[in-house]
Amino acid sequence: MKSHVEIPPAHAVWRNRRAQALLLAATATIMANATISPALPGLAREFAAHPQVDLLTRLLVPAPSLAVVLVAPLVGVLSDRIGRRGLLVWGIALFVLAGSAGLLLPGLESILISRLILGVAVAAIMTTQTALIGDYFSGAARAALTGLQTSARNFGGFVFISTAGLLASLSPRLPFAIYAIPVLILPFVLRALPRPVRRVAAQGGETSAANGHRNWRLILTGLLLFQMVTNMTFFIMPTQIPFYLDTLGHDSAVMTGTVLGLLTLAGGLAALVYGRLAVRLQVTGVWALGYGAMAMGMAAIGTKAGLPVMLAGAVAIGIGFAWVLPVFVTAMLAIAPARRRGGAGGLLTTAIFLGQVLSPFLSLPIIAAIGFDGLYLGAGALLATISALALIAGILQRIRIRAHAA
Repeated sequence: MKSHVEIPPAHAVWRNRRAQALLLAATATIMANATISPALPGLAREFAAHPQVDLLTRLLVPAPSLAVVLVAPLVGVLSDRIGRRGLLVWGIALFVLAGSAGLLLPGLESILISRLILGVAVAAIMTTQTALIGDYFSGAARAALTGLQTSARNFGGFVFISTAGLLASLSPRLPFAIYAIPVLILPFVLRALPRPVRRVAAQGGETSAANGHRNWRLILTGLLLFQMVTNMTFFIMPTQIPFYLDTLGHDSAVMTGTVLGLLTLAGGLAALVYGRLAVRLQVTGVWALGYGAMAMGMAAIGTKAGLPVMLAGAVAIGIGFAWVLPVFVTAMLAIAPARRRGGAGGLLTTAIFLGQVLSPFLSLPIIAAIGFDGLYLGAGALLATISALALIAGILQRIRIRAHAA
């Protein structure tokens, strides 16, 4: 596309057609894993005669994550070479086909293969969608949109998983129909997204969009490490909270839904104000606040102070995670050269899912050694340390700025 693409003001970015198309694409990725969770018992009964039914049914949920970890960097590099918009469209189409295939496929093996292919589609959507945010938007508008992206995923996940639960009560195959919903957004995506133009961002103190930061590889490596650790820590909520609640004598099924539902809704609401926070507090300030909120939430859960305190802790974790997560995207887009955004986004996507995959493996030995409360208190201590480091870095940065100004 040869014409210049207007950048909307931050407060009105959600009204922009390009932003709306990218947000709709973002909601699709959140349904990849957990949407079929309510259907697993029914699928296990349907294929009860299969000798490996227990293993294969449990692999259906994490299978897309495994595929994302393996292919996201390659998909990112491919998007830089052949174009991000086209790959996003093909990713959505593949998502619809592979995701809904479980409606008709005859066996667990074929359903598992379709889930792995779904992961390839998720990798394509997430990497290209993130890179296109950098291509179409900059500065405060970009920050606002990354916050809205987190919010869209949270609210979308809440709606899709709730709907899947209702459908699974009718048939274990029906939740797969939810994966066909994104076909409805394809025409809008094709109309709303122009081919990105190469431009130099002028807002938000970014470096040249063409060349990126001179140390962008080193900074990106640090971002990837923190992204992985953050997701690994956060993921002890969906993976371990059901078992923790059970040991405390609560109805784990009901209370897990309540805890995670509050966490998701709180995060969705908190992400709506991320754009304003990013402008006022910058990266270090947002991280200090977000990691601090997550630390308090983990500590509240680990103290065994009662159900109300645990629910408050879940809300704090949801808020903090919603503020922390968009920073990784905005920082990556600000430092990476425009021609490398797809590859950098692919690595960031891999870091997200790798943290999710590693979380249960690292959590179990800790639980065996110091218990569930020790796990959550330890996570709180780790997050509090990161928050303190971010706060100190922000203070030192302000001191340097004032010294140069003087």
